[in-house]
Amino acid sequence: MSSVDTDVYKTLLESTKAIPWRIDWKTMTFSYIGPQIEALLGWKQDSWASVNDWVERMHPDDRDYVVEFCVSQSRAGVDHEADYRALTHNGDYVWIRDVVHVVRKHGEVDALVGFMFDISERKKTEEHLNRLQKQLEEYSFQDGLTGIANRRMFDTVLEREWSNAQRSGSVMSLIILDIDYFKQFNDHYGHLKGDECLRRVAQTLSLAANRPRDFIARIGGEEFVWLLPETDAESARLVARKCLNLIRQQQIPHEFSAVSTLLSLSLGVGTIKASPETTALEFVGQVDKLLYKAKHNGRMRAEFAEFP
Repeated sequence: MSSVDTDVYKTLLESTKAIPWRIDWKTMTFSYIGPQIEALLGWKQDSWASVNDWVERMHPDDRDYVVEFCVSQSRAGVDHEADYRALTHNGDYVWIRDVVHVVRKHGEVDALVGFMFDISERKKTEEHLNRLQKQLEEYSFQDGLTGIANRRMFDTVLEREWSNAQRSGSVMSLIILDIDYFKQFNDHYGHLKGDECLRRVAQTLSLAANRPRDFIARIGGEEFVWLLPETDAESARLVARKCLNLIRQQQIPHEFSAVSTLLSLSLGVGTIKASPETTALEFVGQVDKLLYKAKHNGRMRAEFAEFP
């Protein structure tokens, strides 16, 4: 190749945003790195002497994996890419993608040539999308009105806790509760007041939680559910009574209730020792029947049962 051709190629390489480089495999030294490196990272072009300079200017959390990966791929003669955070001269970090081509000579690795790309904006976009995805996942498990968990989240947690209880042979309790005469509340006070009522009930019920694994969700309309892992019947009774008392203390007027001038609840409270013969869905159905029994027996009360 003539000197004119060499100058042309060099001009082309050094006019791109990508940063070209070449490493001699035997000496592990840079035989070339583009001058663009100084604009991107602040390190002078001639400060890139050996592979150690590349390694030391890498984020400590990325270093071990990236170096091990690149070295192993290079020894195997495999072209590869690696993303990592590179240290700038002023102490910041920039996301870099290294695209590496392995040059062989007589069957042996002779050199590595490649390009460094600034992918900081791409990483920011990826992180933003990941945050959005996480928010969407959170929203998909959250009741939009009350802010507590929704039916989908309840089903997920119930399945997990039921499996845990089957493995450990422990008991669990479940409370399904309903606001008494909520349709009449909505009809006479309006849906805005009804929504506010649901939010207050959700916040109040959350105050009755005693342990981190106690789980409450709104599963539809004016119906809430409370899952109490590793909780026996007596402890479940205490939680149920606490719920009734806390709602009564809120003093929410309900002039159109047939059982009280204040908002009240009906509860079904069941306790079971999880076994392979019973499913979580069957347990929920049994507790749901207790709730309807509470309604049939006058509302503003709880019905309790232990299931074999």
